[in-house]
Amino acid sequence: MENNKSLDSKGISEIQKKRKKSVDPSQLVKALINGDKTALGRAITLVESNNKNHLKEANAVVTQCLQQKTKSIRIGITGVPGVGKSTFIETFGQLLTSLGNKVAVLTVDPTSSQSKGSILGDKTRMEVLAKDPNAFIRPSPSGLSLGGVTRKTRESIILCEAAGFTIILVETVGVGQNETTVHAMVDFFLLLKLAGAGDELQGIKRGIIEMADGIVINKADGDNLTQAKIAKTEFERALQLYPPKGNGWRPKVTYCSSIENSGIKEIWDIISDYISTSKATGYFEEKRRQQNKNWLYEAIEDQLKADFFKDSKITKEIDGYLNQVVSKKISPFYAADQLITIFKTSS
Repeated sequence: MENNKSLDSKGISEIQKKRKKSVDPSQLVKALINGDKTALGRAITLVESNNKNHLKEANAVVTQCLQQKTKSIRIGITGVPGVGKSTFIETFGQLLTSLGNKVAVLTVDPTSSQSKGSILGDKTRMEVLAKDPNAFIRPSPSGLSLGGVTRKTRESIILCEAAGFTIILVETVGVGQNETTVHAMVDFFLLLKLAGAGDELQGIKRGIIEMADGIVINKADGDNLTQAKIAKTEFERALQLYPPKGNGWRPKVTYCSSIENSGIKEIWDIISDYISTSKATGYFEEKRRQQNKNWLYEAIEDQLKADFFKDSKITKEIDGYLNQVVSKKISPFYAADQLITIFKTSS
């Protein structure tokens, strides 16, 4: 009896291995388009894979998904740790699904620079939204990506849109990195702030206000409500120093309480107003086109960088040049020029 069980387990294990090795892009996309969340999760795992054997399959899946006609709104959400992003997204996401939208949440968990491990706990933090049949939550480790988002977030957005999700929420790490990466892949960039902790000035110093299409003072409840109102006024004054957006839009400021579910509907009204204005002027589509161009340039840079550091001659020579740079025998610019020359000759 035990032998049969062992054989059964072994058989199941072999089937699972086989499934992991071979992926039929067309079948995966078909299931994804039909609303299969498991297929969507598997497709995202495929595009996130660093395995060279998966690259061709991932490209095929993304290409087929690009052919799907979709109408979506991409919203980037950022803010410092502790500002309440996860709680806000859960409350905001529930409002969106109650209005008949299908919502995909792509969250990026901080990855330890030492252990390379990540928490990946957003499904735990968003328990109610995770159970909503019209919502999909996908946490991904940030790795060493700059801008607070994973390198494959753009592809994940495309997959979610092909799966029928009409609103894509992208949550960044929010650890003081340059947030231009997420700003360059969404239609609306929402900045969450706190009141009464010097966060107003911090936001201005970081220059992130210039990118924000909307600013929300979160945790505006109890004793914090008065401070939130003061912070709102301060941000509105600060925004007067910045020119309007390309579509003539001036960023709006409001406050909310994610726990008390107050002020959430007003945030959606602001975003809806922005999207309507952008589409009416043609700015919406023009921005999407520009983002696609930037996507190509970034993909080229990523591929060249990956090829450079994987090159056998570079791996052999780079430590020597690094030691010379550290000991100030040569400049970093000279070392880079020499290494690039080596790379070119080996290509």
